[in-house]
Amino acid sequence: MHPMLNIAIRAASSAGNVILRNMDKIDRLTIEVKAKNDFVTQVDHKAEKAIIDTLLQAYPDHSILGEETGLTDNNSDYQWIIDPLDGTTNYLHGFPQFAVSIALAHKGRLEAAVVFDPVKNEMFTASKGNGAQLNDRRIRVTTQKNLPGALLGTGFPFKQPEHLDTYLATFKAVHPDTAGIRRAGSAALDLAYVAAGRLDGFWEIGLSPWDMAAGALLVREAGGIVTDFSGKANYLETGNIVAGAPKLYPALYEAIKPHLTPDLK
Repeated sequence: MHPMLNIAIRAASSAGNVILRNMDKIDRLTIEVKAKNDFVTQVDHKAEKAIIDTLLQAYPDHSILGEETGLTDNNSDYQWIIDPLDGTTNYLHGFPQFAVSIALAHKGRLEAAVVFDPVKNEMFTASKGNGAQLNDRRIRVTTQKNLPGALLGTGFPFKQPEHLDTYLATFKAVHPDTAGIRRAGSAALDLAYVAAGRLDGFWEIGLSPWDMAAGALLVREAGGIVTDFSGKANYLETGNIVAGAPKLYPALYEAIKPHLTPDLK
């Protein structure tokens, strides 16, 4: 196993413990509003601190990009991309779909990834060139070929309401041909589910790097395809993502592409 992946697993487990210990105290948490429909609690902060402490103890010279702490640039070729609690709104409502997401980039290329669901005790891991695992069991994307019969994941652009009409147009284009579309509220887990074959594909507008970095590597290492809306691998920069099994991806991409506004392509 990639040695840095072991540290990421340890960091994710520490954050998961923080999250679980506070689940029975949700009604007493202090909730801050970062933006409309975008919340943060002391659990997010404590979980991120647990992750950063673990990572920097092992690699004190590495850079950190965290959702809550922002960028700590140590002029290192290595950067950890962290979302301590992807799905905070779900967490606050007791809806058990949230995860810790940790990715490692080396010179801008994703090298290792962990998405940890502490409720289900599911640890999704990947390292570049070594495949993807769920609790040490190899996982692969599905063999689904077309939209008919496919189960897809998605997310609403709640942080960017100006893109809602465009998103709805893509939804309308895809929905009639599928077996179903799920919006569960954690992009990190949605992408992990694509990697594990629980979803056939996924698309979303307006994500942040920490929402999808780990999940994107999981999908790629599980044999899937991940691009932005231009069909290129710039999703961490654009915030827009399409992911899926290799035979399904072209159908999903071609279905949504005609409905995208020029600023999203």
